[in-house]
Amino acid sequence: MKGYLDSKKRQKTDSEKFLPDVVSILDFSRGHIEVVLKQAESMEKMPREKKAQILRNRVVASLFFEPSTRTRLSFETAAQNLGARVVGFADAGVSSTSKGETLSDTIHIVENYADIIVMRHFLEGAARRAAEISKKPVINAGDGANQHPTQTLLDLYTIKKQFGKIDGIKIALLGDLKYGRTVHSLMYALAKFNGVTAYLISPDSLKMPKHIIDDNKSKLRIYETQQIEKYLSEVDVLYVTRIQKERFPDEIEYQKVKNAYIIDNAIVAKAKKGMKIMHPLPRVNEIAPEIDATGAALYFEQAANGIPVREALLSMMKDVRK
Repeated sequence: MKGYLDSKKRQKTDSEKFLPDVVSILDFSRGHIEVVLKQAESMEKMPREKKAQILRNRVVASLFFEPSTRTRLSFETAAQNLGARVVGFADAGVSSTSKGETLSDTIHIVENYADIIVMRHFLEGAARRAAEISKKPVINAGDGANQHPTQTLLDLYTIKKQFGKIDGIKIALLGDLKYGRTVHSLMYALAKFNGVTAYLISPDSLKMPKHIIDDNKSKLRIYETQQIEKYLSEVDVLYVTRIQKERFPDEIEYQKVKNAYIIDNAIVAKAKKGMKIMHPLPRVNEIAPEIDATGAALYFEQAANGIPVREALLSMMKDVRK
Protein backbone atom coordinates (compact mmCIF):
# COMPACT_ATOMS: atom_id res chain seq x y z
CA MET A 1 0.00 0.00 0.00
CA LYS A 2 2.83 2.38 0.84
CA GLY A 3 4.37 1.85 -2.61
CA TYR A 4 1.02 2.59 -4.24
CA LEU A 5 0.59 5.81 -2.24
CA ASP A 6 4.16 6.89 -3.04
CA SER A 7 3.47 6.27 -6.74
CA LYS A 8 0.27 8.37 -6.64
CA LYS A 9 2.17 11.14 -4.87
CA ARG A 10 4.90 11.12 -7.54
CA GLN A 11 2.30 11.25 -10.32
CA LYS A 12 0.68 14.29 -8.76
CA THR A 13 4.02 16.01 -8.33
CA ASP A 14 5.01 15.33 -11.96
CA SER A 15 1.73 16.73 -13.28
CA GLU A 16 2.09 19.90 -11.25
CA LYS A 17 5.75 20.52 -12.10
CA PHE A 18 5.64 22.71 -15.17
CA LEU A 19 7.92 22.74 -18.18
CA PRO A 20 11.02 24.95 -18.54
CA ASP A 21 9.89 25.98 -22.05
CA VAL A 22 6.69 25.75 -24.10
CA VAL A 23 7.95 24.43 -27.42
CA SER A 24 5.74 21.53 -28.49
CA ILE A 25 2.49 20.02 -27.30
CA LEU A 26 4.37 16.71 -27.41
CA ASP A 27 6.21 17.84 -24.29
CA PHE A 28 2.93 18.15 -22.37
CA SER A 29 1.33 15.41 -20.32
CA ARG A 30 -2.40 15.48 -19.71
CA GLY A 31 -1.53 16.73 -16.24
CA HIS A 32 0.40 19.67 -17.68
CA ILE A 33 -2.53 20.58 -19.92
CA GLU A 34 -5.05 20.39 -17.11
CA VAL A 35 -2.89 22.62 -14.90
CA VAL A 36 -2.78 25.27 -17.65
CA LEU A 37 -6.55 25.10 -18.22
CA LYS A 38 -7.21 25.42 -14.51
CA GLN A 39 -4.82 28.38 -14.27
CA ALA A 40 -6.51 30.05 -17.26
CA GLU A 41 -9.87 29.71 -15.53
CA SER A 42 -8.38 31.36 -12.45
CA MET A 43 -7.02 34.19 -14.57
CA GLU A 44 -10.47 34.94 -15.95
CA LYS A 45 -11.83 35.28 -12.42
CA MET A 46 -8.91 37.18 -10.89
CA PRO A 47 -9.40 40.89 -10.09
CA ARG A 48 -7.45 43.12 -12.46
CA GLU A 49 -5.49 44.78 -9.66
CA LYS A 50 -4.25 41.45 -8.29
CA LYS A 51 -3.42 40.15 -11.74
CA ALA A 52 -1.33 43.23 -12.52
CA GLN A 53 1.13 42.30 -9.77
CA ILE A 54 2.06 38.86 -11.12
CA LEU A 55 4.73 40.02 -13.62
CA ARG A 56 5.41 43.40 -12.09
CA ASN A 57 8.98 44.53 -12.87
CA ARG A 58 9.39 41.67 -15.34
CA VAL A 59 10.10 41.99 -19.07
CA VAL A 60 8.61 39.82 -21.80
CA ALA A 61 10.35 39.76 -25.20
CA SER A 62 7.96 39.42 -28.16
CA LEU A 63 9.99 38.24 -31.17
CA PHE A 64 7.84 37.79 -34.26
CA PHE A 65 9.90 36.84 -37.29
CA GLU A 66 6.65 36.01 -39.11
CA PRO A 67 3.44 38.09 -39.40
CA SER A 68 0.79 37.63 -36.70
CA THR A 69 -2.22 39.49 -35.38
CA ARG A 70 -4.08 37.40 -32.78
CA THR A 71 -1.12 35.54 -31.30
CA ARG A 72 1.16 38.56 -30.99
CA LEU A 73 -1.50 40.95 -29.69
CA SER A 74 -2.95 38.45 -27.23
CA PHE A 75 0.51 37.61 -25.85
CA GLU A 76 1.38 41.28 -25.48
CA THR A 77 -2.01 42.03 -23.90
CA ALA A 78 -1.59 39.08 -21.53
CA ALA A 79 1.89 40.28 -20.51
CA GLN A 80 0.68 43.83 -19.91
CA ASN A 81 -2.36 42.57 -17.97
CA LEU A 82 0.08 40.82 -15.66
CA GLY A 83 2.08 44.01 -15.16
CA ALA A 84 5.04 43.18 -17.43
CA ARG A 85 6.82 45.47 -19.84
CA VAL A 86 7.00 44.20 -23.43
CA VAL A 87 9.94 44.64 -25.79
CA GLY A 88 10.57 43.17 -29.22
CA PHE A 89 9.49 43.44 -32.82
CA ALA A 90 6.60 42.47 -35.08
CA ASP A 91 8.67 42.50 -38.27
CA ALA A 92 11.97 40.70 -38.64
CA GLY A 93 12.93 43.32 -41.21
CA VAL A 94 13.49 45.86 -38.43
CA SER A 95 15.69 43.49 -36.42
CA SER A 96 19.36 42.65 -36.90
CA THR A 97 18.26 39.52 -38.71
CA SER A 98 18.03 41.74 -41.78
CA LYS A 99 21.77 42.36 -41.36
CA GLY A 100 22.54 38.66 -41.23
CA GLU A 101 22.46 38.04 -37.49
CA THR A 102 21.83 34.39 -36.67
CA LEU A 103 18.92 33.19 -34.56
CA SER A 104 21.40 31.95 -31.96
CA ASP A 105 22.98 35.36 -31.58
CA THR A 106 19.58 37.07 -31.41
CA ILE A 107 18.50 34.79 -28.57
CA HIS A 108 21.80 35.24 -26.69
CA ILE A 109 21.29 39.01 -26.86
CA VAL A 110 17.60 39.07 -25.98
CA GLU A 111 17.94 36.78 -22.97
CA ASN A 112 19.94 39.58 -21.36
CA TYR A 113 17.01 41.96 -21.74
CA ALA A 114 14.00 39.82 -20.86
CA ASP A 115 12.68 37.34 -18.30
CA ILE A 116 10.54 35.37 -20.77
CA ILE A 117 10.90 35.08 -24.56
CA VAL A 118 7.87 34.61 -26.81
CA MET A 119 8.88 33.78 -30.37
CA ARG A 120 7.23 33.08 -33.72
CA HIS A 121 9.49 31.96 -36.55
CA PHE A 122 8.99 30.80 -40.11
CA LEU A 123 11.43 27.87 -39.76
CA GLU A 124 10.35 24.54 -38.30
CA GLY A 125 12.41 23.71 -35.24
CA ALA A 126 13.41 27.33 -34.57
CA ALA A 127 11.63 27.39 -31.22
CA ARG A 128 13.38 24.22 -30.06
CA ARG A 129 16.72 25.72 -31.03
CA ALA A 130 15.93 28.94 -29.18
CA ALA A 131 14.97 26.97 -26.06
CA GLU A 132 18.21 25.01 -26.18
CA ILE A 133 20.22 28.23 -26.35
CA SER A 134 18.34 30.46 -23.93
CA LYS A 135 18.79 30.53 -20.18
CA LYS A 136 15.35 32.18 -19.99
CA PRO A 137 12.08 30.33 -20.71
CA VAL A 138 10.97 30.31 -24.34
CA ILE A 139 7.35 30.09 -25.51
CA ASN A 140 6.77 28.94 -29.07
CA ALA A 141 4.21 31.18 -30.77
CA GLY A 142 4.39 29.08 -33.94
CA ASP A 143 7.34 27.68 -35.92
CA GLY A 144 6.65 27.22 -39.61
CA ALA A 145 4.25 24.37 -40.36
CA ASN A 146 5.46 22.52 -37.26
CA GLN A 147 3.83 23.39 -33.92
CA HIS A 148 1.63 26.03 -32.32
CA PRO A 149 1.23 24.79 -28.72
CA THR A 150 -0.40 27.89 -27.22
CA GLN A 151 -3.07 27.84 -29.93
CA THR A 152 -3.73 24.22 -29.02
CA LEU A 153 -4.09 25.08 -25.35
CA LEU A 154 -6.59 27.84 -26.07
CA ASP A 155 -8.46 25.46 -28.39
CA LEU A 156 -8.71 22.92 -25.58
CA TYR A 157 -9.76 25.63 -23.14
CA THR A 158 -12.50 26.73 -25.55
CA ILE A 159 -13.81 23.16 -25.90
CA LYS A 160 -13.70 22.63 -22.13
CA LYS A 161 -15.61 25.87 -21.47
CA GLN A 162 -18.22 25.08 -24.10
CA PHE A 163 -18.86 21.40 -23.40
CA GLY A 164 -17.62 21.03 -19.84
CA LYS A 165 -15.19 18.29 -20.91
CA ILE A 166 -12.71 17.17 -23.54
CA ASP A 167 -13.01 13.42 -22.97
CA GLY A 168 -15.39 11.83 -25.48
CA ILE A 169 -15.59 14.86 -27.76
CA LYS A 170 -16.23 14.30 -31.48
CA ILE A 171 -14.34 16.79 -33.59
CA ALA A 172 -13.97 17.25 -37.34
CA LEU A 173 -10.77 18.89 -38.58
CA LEU A 174 -11.37 20.43 -41.98
CA GLY A 175 -9.28 22.10 -44.67
CA ASP A 176 -5.50 22.27 -44.82
CA LEU A 177 -4.45 19.34 -42.67
CA LYS A 178 -1.08 18.95 -44.40
CA TYR A 179 0.47 22.33 -43.62
CA GLY A 180 -1.77 23.41 -40.73
CA ARG A 181 0.36 23.51 -37.59
CA THR A 182 -2.71 24.15 -35.43
CA VAL A 183 -4.36 20.85 -36.38
CA HIS A 184 -1.07 18.96 -36.06
CA SER A 185 -0.67 20.11 -32.47
CA LEU A 186 -4.35 19.59 -31.73
CA MET A 187 -4.25 15.95 -32.84
CA TYR A 188 -1.45 15.17 -30.39
CA ALA A 189 -3.21 17.03 -27.59
CA LEU A 190 -6.57 15.34 -28.12
CA ALA A 191 -4.84 11.94 -27.99
CA LYS A 192 -4.01 12.62 -24.34
CA PHE A 193 -7.73 12.49 -23.49
CA ASN A 194 -10.13 9.55 -23.43
CA GLY A 195 -12.62 8.48 -26.07
CA VAL A 196 -12.04 11.31 -28.54
CA THR A 197 -13.08 10.84 -32.18
CA ALA A 198 -11.35 12.84 -34.92
CA TYR A 199 -12.86 13.14 -38.41
CA LEU A 200 -10.23 14.37 -40.89
CA ILE A 201 -11.80 16.18 -43.86
CA SER A 202 -9.54 17.50 -46.61
CA PRO A 203 -8.69 17.38 -50.31
CA ASP A 204 -6.46 14.42 -51.11
CA SER A 205 -3.48 16.73 -51.60
CA LEU A 206 -3.91 18.27 -48.13
CA LYS A 207 -4.41 15.16 -46.00
CA MET A 208 -3.11 14.92 -42.47
CA PRO A 209 0.51 13.68 -42.60
CA LYS A 210 0.65 9.92 -42.22
CA HIS A 211 3.12 10.02 -39.34
CA ILE A 212 0.70 12.12 -37.27
CA ILE A 213 -2.12 9.65 -37.90
CA ASP A 214 0.16 6.72 -37.11
CA ASP A 215 1.34 8.37 -33.90
CA ASN A 216 -2.21 8.84 -32.63
CA LYS A 217 -4.36 6.09 -34.13
CA SER A 218 -4.06 3.89 -31.04
CA LYS A 219 -5.40 6.71 -28.84
CA LEU A 220 -7.96 8.39 -31.11
CA ARG A 221 -10.76 7.03 -33.25
CA ILE A 222 -9.80 8.49 -36.64
CA TYR A 223 -11.85 8.67 -39.83
CA GLU A 224 -10.68 10.28 -43.09
CA THR A 225 -12.86 11.63 -45.89
CA GLN A 226 -13.00 14.33 -48.55
CA GLN A 227 -16.75 14.80 -48.09
CA ILE A 228 -17.70 17.62 -45.76
CA GLU A 229 -21.22 16.36 -45.06
CA LYS A 230 -20.39 12.72 -44.34
CA TYR A 231 -19.99 13.05 -40.55
CA LEU A 232 -21.66 16.40 -39.82
CA SER A 233 -24.58 14.78 -38.04
CA GLU A 234 -22.15 13.29 -35.48
CA VAL A 235 -19.62 16.00 -34.65
CA ASP A 236 -19.67 18.33 -31.66
CA VAL A 237 -16.99 20.64 -33.08
CA LEU A 238 -16.18 21.52 -36.67
CA TYR A 239 -12.62 22.90 -36.61
CA VAL A 240 -12.10 24.79 -39.86
CA THR A 241 -8.73 25.87 -41.23
CA ARG A 242 -7.90 28.11 -44.16
CA ILE A 243 -5.98 26.83 -47.15
CA GLN A 244 -2.61 28.44 -46.44
CA LYS A 245 -1.32 30.00 -49.62
CA GLU A 246 2.02 30.90 -48.04
CA ARG A 247 2.82 27.23 -47.32
CA PHE A 248 2.38 26.07 -50.93
CA PRO A 249 5.55 25.66 -52.99
CA ASP A 250 3.43 25.79 -56.15
CA GLU A 251 0.84 28.52 -56.86
CA ILE A 252 -1.01 26.25 -59.32
CA GLU A 253 -1.57 23.63 -56.61
CA TYR A 254 -2.97 26.30 -54.30
CA GLN A 255 -5.43 27.49 -56.95
CA LYS A 256 -6.76 23.93 -57.31
CA VAL A 257 -7.83 23.66 -53.67
CA LYS A 258 -8.32 27.21 -52.37
CA ASN A 259 -12.14 26.97 -52.46
CA ALA A 260 -12.38 23.29 -51.56
CA TYR A 261 -14.73 23.90 -48.60
CA ILE A 262 -16.99 26.82 -47.73
CA ILE A 263 -19.10 26.64 -44.57
CA ASP A 264 -22.42 28.45 -44.90
CA ASN A 265 -25.90 28.21 -43.40
CA ALA A 266 -26.87 25.41 -45.77
CA ILE A 267 -24.00 23.28 -44.44
CA VAL A 268 -24.75 24.12 -40.80
CA ALA A 269 -28.40 23.14 -41.31
CA LYS A 270 -27.25 19.57 -41.94
CA ALA A 271 -25.10 19.41 -38.82
CA LYS A 272 -25.77 17.97 -35.40
CA LYS A 273 -27.84 20.28 -33.20
CA GLY A 274 -25.51 22.27 -30.98
CA MET A 275 -22.45 21.79 -33.17
CA LYS A 276 -19.90 24.59 -32.76
CA ILE A 277 -17.54 25.94 -35.39
CA MET A 278 -13.98 26.81 -34.41
CA HIS A 279 -11.23 28.39 -36.52
CA PRO A 280 -7.70 29.49 -35.51
CA LEU A 281 -8.09 32.53 -37.82
CA PRO A 282 -7.46 34.41 -40.00
CA ARG A 283 -10.13 33.15 -42.34
CA VAL A 284 -10.34 33.92 -46.04
CA ASN A 285 -13.61 32.63 -47.46
CA GLU A 286 -13.90 29.18 -45.86
CA ILE A 287 -16.54 30.39 -43.37
CA ALA A 288 -19.26 32.63 -44.80
CA PRO A 289 -19.88 35.84 -42.79
CA GLU A 290 -23.52 34.77 -42.36
CA ILE A 291 -22.31 32.17 -39.84
CA ASP A 292 -21.02 34.89 -37.50
CA ALA A 293 -24.50 35.75 -36.25
CA THR A 294 -25.51 32.14 -35.59
CA GLY A 295 -25.17 30.10 -32.43
CA ALA A 296 -22.71 27.82 -34.23
CA ALA A 297 -19.94 30.44 -34.36
CA LEU A 298 -17.37 29.93 -31.62
CA TYR A 299 -14.25 31.31 -33.32
CA PHE A 300 -14.34 34.85 -31.94
CA GLU A 301 -14.75 33.56 -28.39
CA GLN A 302 -11.97 31.09 -29.18
CA ALA A 303 -9.66 33.97 -30.14
CA ALA A 304 -10.57 35.86 -26.95
CA ASN A 305 -9.64 32.79 -24.90
CA GLY A 306 -6.06 33.31 -26.03
CA ILE A 307 -5.64 36.01 -23.39
CA PRO A 308 -6.39 33.99 -20.20
CA VAL A 309 -4.51 30.98 -21.56
CA ARG A 310 -1.44 33.05 -22.36
CA GLU A 311 -1.74 34.85 -19.05
CA ALA A 312 -1.71 31.42 -17.42
CA LEU A 313 1.43 30.35 -19.27
CA LEU A 314 3.32 33.57 -18.57
CA SER A 315 2.39 33.44 -14.88
CA MET A 316 3.52 29.82 -14.60
CA MET A 317 6.89 30.50 -16.25
CA LYS A 318 7.81 33.70 -14.43
CA ASP A 319 10.13 31.96 -11.97
CA VAL A 320 11.57 29.28 -14.27
CA ARG A 321 15.28 28.67 -13.78
CA LYS A 322 17.01 26.57 -16.42
